[in-house]
This record gives sequence, structure tokens and C-alpha cells, in this order.
Amino acid sequence: MQGNGVVAYPTEAVWGLGCDPASEAAVHKILQLKGRDVSRGLILIADHIDRFAPFLQGLDKDHLQRFESGYHKPTTWLVPHNGAAPLWIVGEHQTVALRVTVHPLAAALCKSFAGPIVSTSANPQGLPAATTALKVDSYFGDAIDYQTLGAVGDNENASEIRHLLTGQVVRPG
Repeated sequence: MQGNGVVAYPTEAVWGLGCDPASEAAVHKILQLKGRDVSRGLILIADHIDRFAPFLQGLDKDHLQRFESGYHKPTTWLVPHNGAAPLWIVGEHQTVALRVTVHPLAAALCKSFAGPIVSTSANPQGLPAATTALKVDSYFGDAIDYQTLGAVGDNENASEIRHLLTGQVVRPG
């Protein structure tokens, strides 16, 4: 995944596509594979909250506690964009989407990378998210640079998305 590579990996509910969020070329490859516009933004996942330190600067203690409390189920937090994330990650939003993953393989991938990675569902726009490695293959074939082994977690739905400052649920999980 270093450089411009794209990896497919299981998450809590579906297979994801990921890459180094600092690699504009890799992000655009994912967007092209999915048929997704850069303006929509992308989620970043990490194995530990400390990996998000640059994105969390400027938040008060209460908001940091809210962010940390979201581990009982997969929760993606919309955090005010403080300039730490590139525009190809935030899109047209004033927030950056962050989630600490509890899926063992996704977390190990982040740990191995030593930072947050892009996490978007493994599917072309308009088609159901892949829940098996076989489905990832049928969608993308050799266009993916790497694919881990493993299976998705037990969650039936994608992560809940909440706005960190207001607590408002943007997408139920």
C-alpha cells in the first residue's frame, strides 16, 4: 500500500478499498475504480485514536471524549477540517471523516502502515458493497494492487456517521 497502491481488505461490515491518504494518485485510482466524485470525500480509519492526532488538533476535551466513546460500535465521526487532511480526502466538506476500526485485519493494516488509511466500500457506485473477497474480485479483478485474506466482521450495516460537534447522526449504523 505504500506509494500509489490500492488494497482491498475486510472491515466491520463490508470489504473496503484503501490507500495512503497522502497519495493523491492512489486516492484518484480508488475514485476511478468506484466511479465516485472527489467532492464527496472519503473516510479515514486507524487502529488507535493517536494516529488521528493531526486531525484532532483544536478540539476541546469534551469533543475528544465524544470521539473516544464511539468504540462500542463502528462510528465514523465528522470532525471539523483543520487543514491537516488533503482536499482529495475532505472533498467539498468542512469536515474530515474518521473512524477507529476494531476489525482485527483492518486495524493490523493501519498498524503496519503506521497511520490512518483511506476506507471506502469496495463497490462501483450504485452497486452493493462487497461482503466477500470473491465479490471484490468480480468488481475489480486485477485493478486492485493488493488484497488481504479474511472476512468481514459481524456488523450488518456500515458504520454510523455522526457529526462530532453536534452528535447528530448523519447515517445510521
